[in-house]
Amino acid sequence: MQPQIIILKEGTENSQGRSQLISNINACQVVMDSVRTTLGPRGMDKMIVDGRGKATISNDGATIVKLLDVVHPAAKTIVNIAKSQDAEVGDGTTSVVLLAGEFLKQCKSFIDEGVHPQVIIKSYRKEIGRAHV
Repeated sequence: MQPQIIILKEGTENSQGRSQLISNINACQVVMDSVRTTLGPRGMDKMIVDGRGKATISNDGATIVKLLDVVHPAAKTIVNIAKSQDAEVGDGTTSVVLLAGEFLKQCKSFIDEGVHPQVIIKSYRKEIGRAHV
C-alpha cells in the first residue's frame, strides 16, 4: 500500500470526520435558507448585489441560486442540483433545493449521534425502494 499524498493550495484546510460533515450540512442549509422564503404565493423578493455593485431583485429560486457566489464545495453541490433541475425541467429549482436541504437537515441529528453516513445513505435508498411500490 502506497502512502497517500494530498496537495493543497496555500491557505487551504484539510478536515475530516463528524465536524466536517456538520460543516458541510450547515453550508448547504445557508443556500437552502436563501431561497426558502421565496416559495409560494406569499414568497418574498430577495435583493442580491454582485461584486460590481449591480443589484438584482427576484423571487425566482433559479435566478437567486445563479447569482449566489458560492465557494463552499458542499454548497456548490446544492447549486449544481438547482442548475440541473432548471436545465432539464425549467422549473422546480426552489423545491429541489429545499428538498435536498431538508434531507441533509434530517441527517444532522443522526450524524451528531454517531451514525455512520453510509448507514444513513443505505436507509434513504431502502425507503426510496418502498416509495416506488
